[in-house]
Amino acid sequence: MRTKTLKKNKINVITLGCSKNVYDSEVLMGQLKASGKDVTHEAPAEEEGNIVVINTCGFIDNAKEESVNMILNYADKKEQGIVDKVFVTGCLSERYKPDLEREIPNIDQYFGTTELPHLLKALGADYKHELLGERLTTTPKNYAYLKIAEGCDRPCSFCAIPLMRGKHVSQPIEKLVKEAEGLARNGVKELILIAQDLTYYGLDLYKKRNLAELLENLAKVEGIEWIRLHYAFPTGFPMDVLDVMNREPKICNYIDIPLQHIADSVLKSMRRGTTQEKTTKLLKQFRAAVPEMAIRTTLIVGYPGETEEDFQTLKKWVEEMRFERLGCFTYSHEENTHAYNLEDDVPAEVKQQRANEIMELQSQISWELNQEKIGATFRCIIDRKEGNHFVGRTEFDSPDVDNEVLIDATEIYLKTGEFVNIKITDATEFDLYGIPVTA
Repeated sequence: MRTKTLKKNKINVITLGCSKNVYDSEVLMGQLKASGKDVTHEAPAEEEGNIVVINTCGFIDNAKEESVNMILNYADKKEQGIVDKVFVTGCLSERYKPDLEREIPNIDQYFGTTELPHLLKALGADYKHELLGERLTTTPKNYAYLKIAEGCDRPCSFCAIPLMRGKHVSQPIEKLVKEAEGLARNGVKELILIAQDLTYYGLDLYKKRNLAELLENLAKVEGIEWIRLHYAFPTGFPMDVLDVMNREPKICNYIDIPLQHIADSVLKSMRRGTTQEKTTKLLKQFRAAVPEMAIRTTLIVGYPGETEEDFQTLKKWVEEMRFERLGCFTYSHEENTHAYNLEDDVPAEVKQQRANEIMELQSQISWELNQEKIGATFRCIIDRKEGNHFVGRTEFDSPDVDNEVLIDATEIYLKTGEFVNIKITDATEFDLYGIPVTA
């Protein structure tokens, strides 16, 4: 039975996966709004509207399963007459479109990652080229993602991203600056630069790695106070970026640089183009150039052929490097990748045990590093109020994945979206507690 409160021709966009998908959904919604469409993002059931667009992730098994379950859920809602139309876009749809059309035919249409104009047409909207960087942001008002490039040219054996996102294509500096200016006018104070590979930025457009010049230009945008770097590839990292980070206070002393593994045999099979010696040297250069830098990395355990010795090498290295931030994934055997030709020979329970061991080790490191912060004062951005706490972050923390700073909201009032100096009074493994102080 149709729910009578559903608003006719209201489009509900649902986003799964990473920050690149968040950005794509925001662009889609900006285009829909410019065409006069009523659009919402992940609205509750009673407000969701009669048309649904699911922006899917197809990166690893868990993400694919979540996307398929969401598609099945809305295919079922369509069958029941709860919604009228369901469209699917994003990485899973790009990668498995024929399979999805065959297995879940009750979807109106499937679109790939580069088919935004076609998706808009199906939704009765026109693609407007003049909407340069204009989008409906879904993040808290004080920060936004800025996608500086699409696709990836790296040959990593385990990764399916090039299959879904194509070759690396950088966005011109002028376009990105204009987009940043628009975000700043809307109250955004922090830009989080994202791409499949920040390191490669500019090679296609300017015939050189040009991330440093982009940062210098973005730092001139009035209203932007923090600029954060996500997803840099270690091989060929442009070291002039560190000079800009040191010189320009708006560039956060923070970098997200997925390293994946450190045992030489595994790195070689992963086709990472580096070694333990080179990677360790690079990280030491980072810390020498920018002593306060917080380094976030991600690792993969259980890759085909990873021996207990390889794992112990990785574990010992994590202990030595003492990363400020670290995440760990179990290897996912992805079809059509180079590693799919290898035998997925590490049992699932061993993969999980290894991931648990790495995260237990990191938890202890994080606790020790956080204890050192007690008594210190940090400039924090206040993202939101949650329960009895205002939730903020230091420049060393990215939203959703890193530490948060919790301030007692029963005793203190703070404005969300504002910068406040917070003195740290207590700390756990992944959270800091503090009180506001005057500078």
